[in-house]
Amino acid sequence: MIAIYDGGGMRVANVVEKTVWEMAEQLLNGSGVELVDVEYVKEKDWYLRVFIDKPEGIGIEDCQALSEKLESLLDARDVVPDAYILEVSSPGLDRVLKKTRDFERERGKTVEVSLYEPLEGEKLLVGTLESFDGATLKLEGREPIPKEKIAQTRLHIEI
Repeated sequence: MIAIYDGGGMRVANVVEKTVWEMAEQLLNGSGVELVDVEYVKEKDWYLRVFIDKPEGIGIEDCQALSEKLESLLDARDVVPDAYILEVSSPGLDRVLKKTRDFERERGKTVEVSLYEPLEGEKLLVGTLESFDGATLKLEGREPIPKEKIAQTRLHIEI
């Protein structure tokens, strides 16, 4: 990803993500749809991706409804400095767990924990999520893992 900074030293992508997050949360308020993540990344083109979910699962209608509302608002407020492609979708079956609420909701499920450096000879741990208290993650049968050692945690999909 390309890092572009505003005058205050903050990555422009972070500013866009934060602003879009706030806008999307307002649009989703009271709808029963949860905002899971927002990312603004440069690949071949700039992509603004918004991930949403709800207990019974997200349908194409949910994505389309938010996409239309958000697109209108983004155009009116001129939030994104570049030409971009807006994508609104479900986080997928192997969703990344980021917020404490994500960990609480997925307790008891199998997760993959990628570490920055090996722990007991392993950089990728797969196990049942017991708990996450904001500082440490606990997998069934393992010692607690400090948050600062974790690169990413996502749901594990058995194929």
